[in-house]
Amino acid sequence: MGRLEVLKVRSKPDFDSPSVFCRLLDKDIGGYFSIAPQDPSSCTTKQQYLPSSAILQTRYIREDGVLDLVDFFPRPKKSNIVYTGYRHNAYRQSKSVPEELKEWLVRRVACVHIDVFPAFDYAREPHTTTLLQPERRAGDSESKTVTFHSKQEKLQLDVVIESHDDQLSGDPVVTFEKVQLARMKGEGVHANITLREGQGISFILRRDVPDHVAKVITTQIVDSQQHDTQLYWFHWLGKANYKGGWREVVSRSLMILKMLTYEPTGAIVAAPTFSIPEAIGGTRNWDYRFSWIRDSSFTIYILLRMGFTEEADAYMEFVNTIFQKSVNAGQGLRVMYTIRGETEIPEEELDHLDGYKGSKPVRIGNGAVFHQQLDIYGELMDGIYLYNKYGKPISWDTWVSIRRMLDYVLDLVNEPDMSIWEVRNNKQNFVYSKVMLWVAFDRGLRLADKRCLPCPNRQKWLTARDTLHEEIMEKGYNKEMHSFIQSYENTTVLDSSILIAPLVFFITPNDPRFLSTMDRILLPPDKGGLTSAGLVHRYDVELSDDVFRGWRARRCF
Repeated sequence: MGRLEVLKVRSKPDFDSPSVFCRLLDKDIGGYFSIAPQDPSSCTTKQQYLPSSAILQTRYIREDGVLDLVDFFPRPKKSNIVYTGYRHNAYRQSKSVPEELKEWLVRRVACVHIDVFPAFDYAREPHTTTLLQPERRAGDSESKTVTFHSKQEKLQLDVVIESHDDQLSGDPVVTFEKVQLARMKGEGVHANITLREGQGISFILRRDVPDHVAKVITTQIVDSQQHDTQLYWFHWLGKANYKGGWREVVSRSLMILKMLTYEPTGAIVAAPTFSIPEAIGGTRNWDYRFSWIRDSSFTIYILLRMGFTEEADAYMEFVNTIFQKSVNAGQGLRVMYTIRGETEIPEEELDHLDGYKGSKPVRIGNGAVFHQQLDIYGELMDGIYLYNKYGKPISWDTWVSIRRMLDYVLDLVNEPDMSIWEVRNNKQNFVYSKVMLWVAFDRGLRLADKRCLPCPNRQKWLTARDTLHEEIMEKGYNKEMHSFIQSYENTTVLDSSILIAPLVFFITPNDPRFLSTMDRILLPPDKGGLTSAGLVHRYDVELSDDVFRGWRARRCF
């Protein structure tokens, strides 16, 4: 705790930017930013988010004192942003100070030990370290203390010492020294600090550019940014219409979903991480810093139901853009897109990194972008249908794009795919994908009926929907096992993804076929089920080989 081990910073610090710190994936060369007591093992450590905010507090407790570390990315008061060109290209011009502040990493501490060792471009690019002010005191006219420059990126570390006495001699002094660690491609800096009760220091990591909106950072600036950030999250959560139990847990989950959104385009990433293994020592180490149609549709559904329509509006703008691209090109949708709406996401293995606890390979990019996963049409159409219901009525242009997309999908209903689990071997006729194709046509028909929208191919959609339903009930159900199966090819393999069927109204939750399937899934693996320790496996890879060995990570339902 107190150590920052993963951070992406670039000319624009986007989700998919190369990392500056990635010690989580290599303890020797990954780089890190550590603030901690001299002997952390002698302390009791606790972490919590400040109430109704994304501001993290780490507290070190010992008999002779308490040390607090506060980390946050500033969220200043709403800025006036002008988008030019297509929004997905993220061309933006800022007319106010707050936009740059969003790119700061602020670490406020009453601390005694600091290390900053960057490793640019996933620890591939060398850098030079310049120590501008080896000794820092309260009242210094400059806050810029250290710079770290690589060929592509430039960072600076600002240090702000809080003064509480009239006599500056009573304030702490920070003395930095440069240190070269073995195998690192550049120097870092180290400092030991002695603090008395009530004293504090702020460290701000930001890009080193000549035209900073705040060239010199003061305690007042940091105070105001922490206050504005806490106020931002408080007001954002105030929009929630959730009134049930476990409100704090729900609020925390909503903030995580919000932090997965990319403001310039409205895209939503599956996760902010890359190459974290599903199982220690395993090879399922994927890069999730992209916008999956499937995951984003599920996220929008939750945000809509909780009252957050602005995020849904932004994502629909993103969807409309990629809609137009794919329809105009006469192509189907991709499984995922970059946060800027691009489809070029080459997968690459970083052999020089050891991986988390030796879990190799470390991957960036994602080769699944060109997979055929037909279920995405159902998830997207379900999301659009719910947006029309709980957000805003869809536009005529969106409806025209939907019609063209579903007409395109008519030719795909009998094709195999790689489905929700993104298997990397032969395509199959996965039952989950067939169910979601049924959803795609069902939601299209419902939209047309509820909005009285013209639908030239209504009969074709209706025939496709009904044919899919009959086919699934005939080919996707094993009467001897009394359960739905993974695919038309794997007729004895269970797959927990079928649990979504009643949620999308494909089948009623009390239908005997669904109940018997759920009963079987809830059995432990040694009895032919998928459940252990109250968690549900996706499927048994011993029965359904997906190239990668080992049980899939458990999922809780």
